[in-house]
Amino acid sequence: MLVLVVYDIADDRRRDRLATFLEGYGRRVQESVFECFLSLQEMKTLYTQVKRQVKPAEDNVRFYWIPVDAVPRTLTVGSAPPQAPPAVYIV
Repeated sequence: MLVLVVYDIADDRRRDRLATFLEGYGRRVQESVFECFLSLQEMKTLYTQVKRQVKPAEDNVRFYWIPVDAVPRTLTVGSAPPQAPPAVYIV
């Protein structure tokens, strides 16, 4: 499934740390928006790890779970539509 992670983090250091962390899970598509193609278990793990990094009284992080069949219906202007990463990488 596609998980859209959107955040507004008050502290620069926490925001940078979260962005760097999220780069390991998905593709940054805007300054505070990541598209992550994850299994249900990966999504739960990501949610748990993000909860540890933010301060709920100051920060706002949202996770939107988008069904796989909805991804092809995504409309974009100025960028490519969401695409799952390749199944394998050849090095």
